[in-house]
Amino acid sequence: MKETKVIGLVAHDARKKDMVEWVEKHHEILKDHKLICTGTTGRLVEEILQKYYPNNSMEITKLNSGPLGGDQQMGALISENKIDVVIFLIDPMTTQPHDVDVKALERLCVVYNIVLACTRSTADFVITSSLFDKTYEPKIIDYKEYLNRKV
Repeated sequence: MKETKVIGLVAHDARKKDMVEWVEKHHEILKDHKLICTGTTGRLVEEILQKYYPNNSMEITKLNSGPLGGDQQMGALISENKIDVVIFLIDPMTTQPHDVDVKALERLCVVYNIVLACTRSTADFVITSSLFDKTYEPKIIDYKEYLNRKV
């Protein structure tokens, strides 16, 4: 990971308000990084950041809405090592119609050893960590044995 992080932002509908509040709270830190968001979350994040950075000086990439493939797009970026951190504010009280996509995204974060925060508290700890604005080399998990297994 370079000093400038690529941060994936995802929030279930019931947690979008939390995401907007979190982004607003940490906009000073986020302005130095690149954001990739799923659909509606991206629109809301962009709206709040316009208040602070009206000249579109922040790099925000908006993917499809989660249920329309945005979670899978985010997962593809993770598998291509194009995302460093994922902040995914999950609603644990509502069944999601695209739950399999959500689980796949979480799984890919684990497979590729990507920082994953699913609560605001964890997201706060991640973004304020002394490691956040430094170059960091995460341990790369070697899957050669798995890939070369006999089936």
